[in-house]
Amino acid sequence: MEKIITVVQKEWSEVFKNRIVLFTVAFLPLVLAILPLISLGFMSGADASDMNGSSPDEFFGDLCVDLSEIECAQVYTLDLFTMMFMIIPVAIPTTIAAYSIVGEKSARSLEPLLATPITTTELLVAKAAAAVLPAIGATWLAYGIYAVGVAILLPQFLARLFDSTWLMAIFVVGPLLTLTAVCAGIIASSRVSDPRAAEQISALVILPLIMLIVGQSTGLILFDRQLVLLLAVIVLIIDVVMGYITIKQFQRETILTSWK
Repeated sequence: MEKIITVVQKEWSEVFKNRIVLFTVAFLPLVLAILPLISLGFMSGADASDMNGSSPDEFFGDLCVDLSEIECAQVYTLDLFTMMFMIIPVAIPTTIAAYSIVGEKSARSLEPLLATPITTTELLVAKAAAAVLPAIGATWLAYGIYAVGVAILLPQFLARLFDSTWLMAIFVVGPLLTLTAVCAGIIASSRVSDPRAAEQISALVILPLIMLIVGQSTGLILFDRQLVLLLAVIVLIIDVVMGYITIKQFQRETILTSWK
């Protein structure tokens, strides 16, 4: 455990010197928390006369039961913005994980690290923790800021942010997605010789989430409890498989001898 903590501290001391990493961790969560609040603030001053008069059930379905048109639009927008918080735990660790191995190689610090008595599993756990912990912490902090804003602007809908669907999405599916992104980043970082290439490859994990958000915004899917449970199971299986692959494909001797 002591060796893992040492590697995590070393990782943080190096990666947070990178302005891109620092910006991603510090400002991306704030942007995704504040921009929705601005939009919701404008909506809170709207009334039913601002709507087109069409029935909300035509587009929103069961989401709008017992709600007025403007309330339905507010709830839908609230759910759509809340989905954005599932991007944070994927976007943040990709940059950190992408630099985890290839960045060490570029800085010529990988050889001394691999020469230490730390095992491959301990090393990869430390690398993963260094990327996972900031991502989860930033996500939960941003969600807290978002919840405070909703409590001020739309207090009647605050309970919706803390129902079982969104609690599972933010506090279960979010960390699982973070681990998926980190495993992808470490695998890519172990295989390529350019940190930017590793970052681009690992960023592909965001694409399914974007498709999910587009589906919600166009009404093709409804982000409900059943979908969250399905996502949790699927991502958990993916994490187990990718974790196994990450450890198996990390060949210390090959990395040391094949990279020039």
